[in-house]
Amino acid sequence: MATFPAASERYTKPAILFHWAIFLLVALAYLAIEVRGPKGTDSRVFWSNVHYWAGTLVLALAVPRLLWRLWRGAPAGIDSNRLLSFLSRVVHLALYLFIFVQPLLGILTINTAGHPVRLAGLDLQLTLAGPDPAARKFIKDTHELFGNLFYWVIGLHALAAIAHHVVFRDNTLRRMV
Repeated sequence: MATFPAASERYTKPAILFHWAIFLLVALAYLAIEVRGPKGTDSRVFWSNVHYWAGTLVLALAVPRLLWRLWRGAPAGIDSNRLLSFLSRVVHLALYLFIFVQPLLGILTINTAGHPVRLAGLDLQLTLAGPDPAARKFIKDTHELFGNLFYWVIGLHALAAIAHHVVFRDNTLRRMV
């Protein structure tokens, strides 16, 4: 029977907060892009704004999350299996790259179309690059490709956490809740 992890085996409260806040924002960004509706509709404008906000907040939280991780580290790994430990590190690295790269690609997609990213309700505009139609297609396609690819990576991450809890009966999942 699995036991609850000791405090030293758990992630810190800020790490847990960053993890779940970013999870919710990524889920919201995915939801917004899937339900936004046809071009020119009020629905599209609303859900596009939700998508921009969620992506920008992911990027804003990615910086302190990474700094916290570098400063405080993470609990020791549970896996004694070297392959599973390696795969865990690869997936976590991919997820960290995703929370930085995907929002930046989104901002660049809008910027290279000749527009700043405007966050509804704020007098704030994000511009990292100027108009560039040739770069825009590549950046937009890459943003969409990474978005689709990471459905799978995020799903793999979630399935691994569930497998640790249900099959391996260890504390991997409990350390992050």
